[in-house]
Amino acid sequence: MKKKLALMLALSLTVGTVLTGCGGAAGDAAQTTADNTQTADESETADTANADLVYAVEAGSAGEAAAQDNGFQTNVVASQADALMEVASGTSDAAIIDLLMAGAMIGEGTSYPNMKYTDELTTEEYGVGCRKGSDLASYINSVFAESYADGSMKETATTYGVQEALVEQPDSEFTASAEDSDVAYIQDKGTMIVGITDFAPMDYKDASGEWIGFDADMARLVAEKLGVEAQFVEIDWDNKIMELESKNIDVVWNGMTLTAETTSAMECTNPYCNNAQVIVVPTN
Repeated sequence: MKKKLALMLALSLTVGTVLTGCGGAAGDAAQTTADNTQTADESETADTANADLVYAVEAGSAGEAAAQDNGFQTNVVASQADALMEVASGTSDAAIIDLLMAGAMIGEGTSYPNMKYTDELTTEEYGVGCRKGSDLASYINSVFAESYADGSMKETATTYGVQEALVEQPDSEFTASAEDSDVAYIQDKGTMIVGITDFAPMDYKDASGEWIGFDADMARLVAEKLGVEAQFVEIDWDNKIMELESKNIDVVWNGMTLTAETTSAMECTNPYCNNAQVIVVPTN
């Protein structure tokens, strides 16, 4: 499955569809016009069909934003996992989810072998969100830089099949806040509370009920370097900013897309993974 995910990511993030047309004699021009007319008709039909579909999306997610941008009808659910369940049960025609999750959850050998992804609606990057003005983001950036340089970040990514999506990390040194340091606050209480959802391959539970995944493992690495314990708490993704500001959690670490909304409302880390929003449909 990991090899399949790497291949999907490589294809999706590096290969574009290039349409070329060639013409020559006058007789070919008529055929080209006819072909173009047919293509336009097919495109219009596809757009009409899309307008009639219902897309399951996670509340507050980049997938929901992509659906709104395209004028799609939506069925808003609590998580991307729920969005896939909606398609499987037939209560939604399609789902819009993260490419990294699609690679882990759909296709042969996965939880949903009879699903596939089609269109890629966006390209984007993941980052970690902290409270606005928090020096924790600077600390995480320093750990990202160190772990990328020594190869441990790639090793962790390979475990979960997301190595092809990694973003190169620049050198970064931790700068502590002179006042109201989140890093000092977390060290004093002895825990770093990580807000997540069930979102493979970034955060999900193993057979024993322990949270694992690329994000979960990286969060534990940061907690270890801080000398504290990582505590994982499932949150309502739509309320992630409120959860941070109320100090119910210390960080949002769950494949969070860096959007204008998140970067204006949170102190975000450097991007660490490439991603996209894709449409998932039944294979038939």
